[in-house]
Formats: sequence, structure tokens, C-alpha cells
Amino acid sequence: MSGAGITSTIKHKLSVYLNKPENDSLAQTVIAQVRSKSFDDFTKFTQIIGLKNDNHARDIYDIIQDSKDDEGVSEPKRVAISSKKPTLSLSPGEEDDFDGFVNPNIKVRSKSNTPQTKFKRLKKEDTDRLKETPPASELESELNGPSNINNQQTSLHRSEVKSQSSWKTSIPNQTVPKSSNEGTGGYFNSSGEYVDFDHAPGNDFNRIPIISQVLIPPFLDSVKEHLTLQISGTSIRGAGPTVDPVKDSTSELASMAKQGSLVVQSKKAKQERAKQAKEKTGIATTAKGNDIEEEQEESEQGTDFAAIQKQRKSLPAYAVKDDVVSTIRDNQVTIIIGETGSGKTTQLAQFLYEQGLASTKGGERKIIGCTQPRRVAAMSVAKRVSEEMQVKLGEEVGYSVRFDDKTSQEKTVVKYMTEGILLREILADSTLSEYSCIIIDEAHERSLNTDILLGLFKGLLAKRRDLKLIVTSATMNADRFTRFFGAAPQFTIPGRTFPVDIYFNKNATMDYVETAVKQILSIHLSKGSNDGGTFVNDGDILVFMTGQEDIEITCELLREKLEMLENPPPLEILPIYSTMPQELQKRIFNKSSKSKRKVVVATNIAETSLTVDGIKYVIDCGLVKVKVYNPKLGMDTLQVVPISFANAEQRSGRAGRTGAGVAYRLYTERATDPHSMYQQPIPEIQRTNLSNTMLLLKSLNVQDINKFPFLDGPPKDLLNCSLYDLWAMGALDNFGELTNLGRDMIQFPIEPTLSKLILLSVQFRCSEDILTIVAMLSVSNIFQRSKERAKEADSARERFLVAESDHLTLLNVYTQWETNMNKFGNSWNRINEWCDRNFLQYKSLYRAREIRRQLALIMQKRKLPFYRATNDDDIRRCLCAAFYHQSAKLVKMGVNGTPEFVNLRHNYMKMYLHPTSSLVNSNLSSNFVIYHDLILTSKEYMNYVTCVDPMWLLEYGFVFYSVPQTSRDKLVDGVGTNAREVFERQLEQDRRLYEEKNAKLHSTETRGSSTTSRKSLLFRKRKRL
Repeated sequence: MSGAGITSTIKHKLSVYLNKPENDSLAQTVIAQVRSKSFDDFTKFTQIIGLKNDNHARDIYDIIQDSKDDEGVSEPKRVAISSKKPTLSLSPGEEDDFDGFVNPNIKVRSKSNTPQTKFKRLKKEDTDRLKETPPASELESELNGPSNINNQQTSLHRSEVKSQSSWKTSIPNQTVPKSSNEGTGGYFNSSGEYVDFDHAPGNDFNRIPIISQVLIPPFLDSVKEHLTLQISGTSIRGAGPTVDPVKDSTSELASMAKQGSLVVQSKKAKQERAKQAKEKTGIATTAKGNDIEEEQEESEQGTDFAAIQKQRKSLPAYAVKDDVVSTIRDNQVTIIIGETGSGKTTQLAQFLYEQGLASTKGGERKIIGCTQPRRVAAMSVAKRVSEEMQVKLGEEVGYSVRFDDKTSQEKTVVKYMTEGILLREILADSTLSEYSCIIIDEAHERSLNTDILLGLFKGLLAKRRDLKLIVTSATMNADRFTRFFGAAPQFTIPGRTFPVDIYFNKNATMDYVETAVKQILSIHLSKGSNDGGTFVNDGDILVFMTGQEDIEITCELLREKLEMLENPPPLEILPIYSTMPQELQKRIFNKSSKSKRKVVVATNIAETSLTVDGIKYVIDCGLVKVKVYNPKLGMDTLQVVPISFANAEQRSGRAGRTGAGVAYRLYTERATDPHSMYQQPIPEIQRTNLSNTMLLLKSLNVQDINKFPFLDGPPKDLLNCSLYDLWAMGALDNFGELTNLGRDMIQFPIEPTLSKLILLSVQFRCSEDILTIVAMLSVSNIFQRSKERAKEADSARERFLVAESDHLTLLNVYTQWETNMNKFGNSWNRINEWCDRNFLQYKSLYRAREIRRQLALIMQKRKLPFYRATNDDDIRRCLCAAFYHQSAKLVKMGVNGTPEFVNLRHNYMKMYLHPTSSLVNSNLSSNFVIYHDLILTSKEYMNYVTCVDPMWLLEYGFVFYSVPQTSRDKLVDGVGTNAREVFERQLEQDRRLYEEKNAKLHSTETRGSSTTSRKSLLFRKRKRL
């Protein structure tokens, strides 16, 4: 093969394998590397340039080696090549869909005739087959043939590869680029990107810089400093909360939170190295691990009513039944103080119903409503109360949580619900005319919705004097609620707690996970008593950890330590966290036996929401994971922070529910000093994004958010950032008023971005597909992955992966599940077996189907049409139009093949693909991606990522993005710039109108003040006369 021939061949090979434009100098560099290095050394080089697949590297290596022997042979070697994919083209079939959308002036460029074969991540041989393209001779004949062809586009998210309806594309004048072996070479820059001297940067749109600019709407002109980040080294000021969840960043617990557990980090690193080693050596990942024993759901048995009533009468609340009802009857607002286990949640609603407060004086039936901060609590409490009242759940007693309503419009008189449900009911009925009493339970947790409800009730109670409000709280924060409602009376339910001895560490803990494991073993081995040589359990252990990772590794370490001991006493190890399957969660409530101790390792879910009987020992790490608005990321993240003193007391108190207990705090007593630790937890309203809340308040006609009666006002900059986010997504206009889009968004009980995504899907003609994606994003834990069978789970997951989109992967999972549901005729056993075989959470999929059904009902009520996408690009465009504010650009590939991105809006911030992403270890179809959310651990990981064309970001994200003036001539007909110019002109026009309106308002107020002053002076003169 001639020098020019081998260069052309390798150039095309690299274009296919790297999914990048053809590059002469890179091909020359690769050829030189092969001829001077062994295959092992060559594979190290290919890792650096982003070619991670060893089979691709071997293919290129063999072709170049074979060319040494073929020199002088005139017949060229047949190789698979692919023409370059134009990055700036749209199909003519898509033009009609976008006429008048966002900006009607954007012109669409016709698409090239390059056949594009998209494929799922399948078996290796299938992948190689799908990647094959026609030989050079056939491709050349196509380019010189007719200008119109029928293109069959493959849809990635279907369970089988099906041909779609044909659609025509026109081919612009093209010439086949000539190969040259006179490349001048290139180099790797400081960011790890290959830069060649022959390739003109302007010819590749990925190389045109997208710049971010901050546009401020007129109604937020006065708070510009809160909307612009001021970055100095590692310090970031502005666009963030003024209430830091960490009181003292140098404190003992703050240092523990920042460092994390070294044992956990070491375990993670060890597992990752083992995984990489097995992948590199080709070890099969389908080795069977230990099967998880699935508990069969208990069949419903007849409840012993006498036993239930006996237990009910033993509760502290029952002893003061008449007194508490009398207090509520005599006052419109009552503050009830009672610790967990006092019975206030299950008994108060029943007391009010039995005393006739569920009906008006005229005998009209009303509802007694009780809010819960968590959906699980609302459902379980409603079930318990229905048993105590001997009624069927869903009739006289029911519950309502997001996407799940089990109530009867004709019969329900006691209704348990989440706070969000009550907020949406206020949106529909501002006076809550169907209710006679509202109980806001667990108000001391100060969730965001609790604070909004309390503020709304302050005005609502004045309109409805017959409405009773009962606020229940633990001891902490009770006085705050009393003052908020104007000296409302307090009623205390006597507790049923036992003394708890509290022990602190003598020195600061080096590793809280390791210390917790040692303390568990110390208790288990020394506190159990032997009765004739037999272990007797004297009480169970409850351990508080920060999250799933800490919990799982704590349990793993505990098992390893026990295996090292000879005949240790029996110990049942039970983890519990919110995303855990419910079947496994239920095990913690099993009654422990006298011969076997139980240790429950939990998150803060066990502080107030769950009561585990038999706990005598509590081990508290002193940390908690909370949602915090991160100004650097511009969104909420989960952050590990020190707990408050009130939380520490609440945790310790769990040891004294059934008898005297002991609490071990894995920190020193100095750590609880008021200068280092908050006395009360920071309310959620002061540390999280408020976009959804602001949208709700605007929908409730709250004109001036600053005058809303918050229990504790949110920081001004956090509030303004949330309003800015709503403006940027089009929910508010330039004057801060709700737009039609904003009114439509509030109809969906989901986060604003997902609401907008559904509404946009109608215009992109993919609403059926987007409904599924939104439903799947609204549930957790689609994939099962237990430690015992992690390898099998990872292998099963790969069957569903779509290489360029996590969102399409979710769609693929649901589509295949639904297909099998229809195939099996809704046979639960068969579909559950299919889910188990594919390591899918069948309950999460059922829930996603129910969510999708309810979202579809909302669309039907709004008379929104349903469309199924004919290709995946329409879905990805729609995702880009909704998530453009959450986008990133690939900047380099690490030595180990890990792609590194930077945030497009904040280019100082590095970001990475989450290890579970479909895009990991795949050749990216674009250097630009959008993401659903971020997970902040040791790095900023993007979660649910999709590749997008950079032109789409300019089309739909013109509020944030543009290109430098020097690069605009490289865009076709000003694509991506016209919309921004029109928008900026409108913005300036509205700014002038807003300033004129404010000037007139100020003038009117001044004249009114002057008139009032003159009247007052006249009155005083007359009085003196």
C-alpha cells in the first residue's frame, strides 16, 4: 500500500473509531507510533488520544503493519470508511416542526446524505457489525449518484431495531477530500487535547467557542450582585445562600465531614481497581454471587382488634384525650408538643373525629386532614389508623401522596397526605372549604413545604374562622410556632421515655466508620449476657450514618470482622436508607429474638420517621447529609454537614423508648459547643433552591414575595436566584409576572424543568416518549445492584444502555418492560421474573407507569396532543431545549480514558460522568452534553446525561450562550445569533418601560405622602383653634 493510501485508510479509521473529523496529521502520528513501538506501547498511546477500545487499536496496528509487506502492490486494500458527519445540519423533515418555535428567524440547513447508523450497546460482534460502512468505491458511487435518497433512520430506544418511515434528505455539493502524506504533525496541549497544524479550527463547529453571558431582566436589576458570581481563588461570593449549614468550618465535626471516611474511600478505590483489572484481562462479569433472599410479602391476616385497642389505650396521648380535644375546640390554633412514640400522629385525628369535629354545626361532612413530611409516613399511618377504626383503607380513612391517591370523595373523613399535596389543594381551593381541621405533623423538621404552609395559613385563618389548625412538634422549635401565631396555646403530651446515658469520645475521631464498627463489636461482645453458655440479647443497636455508601461499607466491614472471630454471638446486620427496596426495609421492624442481636445501620430517616422497637444502644457519627444550594454549581446538592444539638438529642433519645439506654457519640463533648454547633437545624427554606416554591407563590397571586409571612425568611440572594431561574426558563416575563408557560408548568406536580420538558415535547412531536422519560426520572432505583451480585447486575444493565443518552436508556428500559408486560398478558409472576433476571426494580417500574398515567391525564385535561417520536434526535433536541442551562463541554480525555468536562455557564468548574452513565466507555457523538442533576462527592458527577449538538444549545439557550463576533461568520445564516439579538432588543425595550412604570409609581407615592402630611398638619391647626 502506498504512503498516501495508508494515510487515507488510517485517517478514515480514526474518524469512525473516535467519532471526530478526519485528520491527516493525527493519522501520520499514529502511523509513526506503530512503526516505532510494540503493540503494548502503542495501546498506551491510543488511550491518550481517546481510543480506548483494544480491538480498534489492534485493527489499526495490524493494517499499518500489513502495509509494510504490501508496499509496491497496486491493488488497494478494502477497508471500512465513513464520511464525515456534518455537525451543523438539520433534516428538512424537521423544519416544519420548528417553524415559529423559539425564534422563527432561525434558518435550517439541509442534512448531508451520510448514512448514520445508531446502535445500542450490544454484544461485541453486533457492535462491530453495526459500525461497518460500505467500501470506499461504493461510497464514492453514492456521492456521485442522485441527489435524493431514502434514508432509514434507526431509533435507539426501541427494544428491537425497526425501520422507520422513509424521509428524504437533500445533499449539498460535496467533494471527497484528497489524502495527503505531507502532514506537518501536531501536539497534545496542556489540557490533553490533540492539536494538529493542518486542521483549520474554523472548519469544525466543536472548535467554535460557546461563551456564556449573564442577561438580567428589568425586575431584578437592583439585585445584580446576587446573580453574578465573584470568584477569587477558591472563594465564591454571590448567587448563593447567606446561611451556611456549617456553623464553624474549622470545628471537629466540620473537619470530619470534609475529610469523609478514609476506610470508605479505600474500599471504593480497591473495588474500582479490581473492576478495571477484570475488564482489562477480559474476565467474564457474569460470575454468580450470593443470591439475595427475597422475603415473601406476608398475606393479610385478620387483625386482632382487641390487641390494637389495648395498645392504643397504652399510648401517652390517650391518657389526655379529653383535655387535648377541649383545648383544640376552644382555640383556632393549637401547638401540640409530643415526642416520637407519644401517639400524637395516629391519635389526634381520631380524637377529633370521635368528638364530632369532622362536621359543621349544620351537619355537613368535612375532612380532618393531617400532613406528613414523608410519603412513606403518610401511607403507613393511614393504614394503621384504618385498622384502629376498623374501616377499609381508602374509604373513611385514606391517604394522598404525589401520584398515589387512596381516598373516597363520598366517604373519607380522615385524610393523611404529604405537605405538597395540601399545597396543591390550596392552589385549587384557596379556602380549603372541604376541611374542618388541619394537622401539620412533625413541624419541627422545618421542611420547605411546612414553612410555606404555615405562612399561607396565617392569611387563610382570617378568612375561615371555623377552620382549626393544629401544629405538632417535638420540644425543639415549639416556642417559635407559638410566637408566629400570636401566642397560640401549647399543649404538652407527657412523654414515655427512659433515662439515657450519653458517652462522648475522649479524642477527635480519625475515621467515623471504622470507629463505629469497633464500637458495635465492643457492645456486641461485651454487653450480651451468657445464661449457661448461651448468648442472651440485652438490646439492639441503632447506628446513624450519612448515606448509602457509608452504610453499606459499615455493614461490609462488620461482616468481615465477625468472620475473623471464632464462634461470635449471632448478629443480624440490617441497613436502612430511603432508596432501598421496601422488601428489605421491612426487615428492620422484625422483632429480634433473645438469642440473636440486631444492629440497624441507618440514615437520619430513623431519627423521627421510623420507630424501631427494642433499641437499647445508639451510635451517632454526628454527621448528616442534607440538601444545600451550591452557588458554585448553581443548583441543590447533597452535602455532608455536622448535625445540630437538637438532632444529637433526638438521636440519643431513640435509645430510651422501651427502657434505659446508652448513646455513644463518636465526637468529643467540645464539638457540641454552641460556637461550633447549631442549636437547631437550619430550615430547608434557608439552604435550598426555591424555584418551585416561587412558582407556586406566584400562582397563588402573591405579588410581592418579600412581604410573604415566612416563619424564617429565605436569604435575599437565594430568593432572587430562584426568581432568575424561573425567568431564564420562561416561567416569568421581564417584569416578574407569571407567563402562560409558567401557568401551564404549575399544573404538573413535578419540578419546573420537567414540567417545561413535557410542554416542549408537544412542539417537538415526542410527547409520548418524554412522558416516559419524566416518569422514569421521578422514581428512584430502576436498576438493582446488590454487592453480592454486582457483576451480574452490571452485565444485565449493559443490555439496555444507549451509548449517547442516559435519558434514552431509561426510555429503552421502560419500552422493553412494557413490551414484555403485553407479551406476558399482565402475568405478575412472569414479568417479575423478567425484572429479576434483568436486575430491574419491578416496583419502581410499576410506579413509573402510574406516574406516567397521571401525567398523561393532566395533558388530556389541558388538551395537549400525544406524539410518538419518529427518531431519537427529536427527543434529544427536546431535552436540550429544556436542560440547556445544565450543559457541559468535553475538554480532555484522561490517561485512563475518563472524559473531563467543564460547565458551559461556569467554565471554571470541572465535571465528570457518573460511573453508572451510559456514556462511560463509549465514543461520544458530540463534545457537548446536557445533564439532569449533579451528584457532589469527591468530584462533581453529572447524572442522567445526553449528548447534544452545540447548535441546539445556541438555538434554545440563547439566554445564556452565544459565540464571539469573530466566529459568527462561520455559522450558516446567523444560526444561533439572530434569536439572541431579537431577545436582547426586547429586553432593553422592556427595561425602559419598567423604569418608566417605577418612576410613575414613585411619583404617585410621593404625592400621596405629601397630601397625607398636609392633611395631618391642617388637622393639628384646627385642633389648636
